Amino acid sequence: MRQIIIIIMGLALFLSLGSAKPIPSLDDTGIIIIDKIEIEILGTSTVGKYNCSNIFNKRDTININSEVQNNLKAEIAMNNFECGNRIMNKDLKTTIKANKFPKSYVSITNIKSFSNNYKCNLNFLITNKNIKFKDLVLKNSKERLEGTIALKFSDLELIPPTKMAGLIKVKDDIVVNFILYKKR
Repeated sequence: MRQIIIIIMGLALFLSLGSAKPIPSLDDTGIIIIDKIEIEILGTSTVGKYNCSNIFNKRDTININSEVQNNLKAEIAMNNFECGNRIMNKDLKTTIKANKFPKSYVSITNIKSFSNNYKCNLNFLITNKNIKFKDLVLKNSKERLEGTIALKFSDLELIPPTKMAGLIKVKDDIVVNFILYKKR
């Protein structure tokens, strides 16, 4: 009798656990929903570091490792960059020729899993220059995906600004961060 009870309890436990399924996280499903995008430009000058950013709403769905909807395209309003003060805002907009090229475009394609992160191809059209990066790593965290590229103003055929008869000079090297915020 005791063996029958143990067998019945074991069978009941097996059946109840056998039907349990884990709840997948957003990334485990192969789908990432993007809520907004931030483009950040970092650099240095003879007086210190600067950080200019442009955050905008962009809702899109990315299917990882898929041929269907495995890309993200965004239009960037160049006049919306914020550098923390009016003078720096004006200098950046003049340097990147925001009046002549009011829009830039970013396209992230062929997004594939890469360990805990992702790899993609990035196409960045800024000031009429098309810059392409293959196998750019997008660092994955709970809140966002982030890719970083290093450029020079001279790569874009731009001249870094100088002020006060050359006493203040912006260095040619810049870093551009592409941050894709996930929907919570």
